[in-house]
Amino acid sequence: PPAPRPPPEPGDKPSQSYIALISTAILSSPEKKLLLSDIYQWIMDNYPYFKNKEKSWRNSVRHNLSLNECFVKAGRSDNGKGHFWAIHPANLEDFAKGDYHCRRARR
Repeated sequence: PPAPRPPPEPGDKPSQSYIALISTAILSSPEKKLLLSDIYQWIMDNYPYFKNKEKSWRNSVRHNLSLNECFVKAGRSDNGKGHFWAIHPANLEDFAKGDYHCRRARR
């Protein structure tokens, strides 16, 4: 596995891509799936940079989830408001190793 990155300074923008941030959030959950609001919260909890920023970064998260085939909807939430997001099985092993190149998933 790649060497762990040092934690960013609170005001520093993370060097990881949005794909990496989203994937790390999803992989950190016991069920390996999260609601959009939980992805936002994980990013803010782990990268204080986003707490003080305008909310426009959330558009980038939504954009990456919906346009990259490496992310898939994984069922509706219990309250019916929103979907869980997961990593496509074809990308799961690579992402777990820290390789966040979003290859075209074979469906």
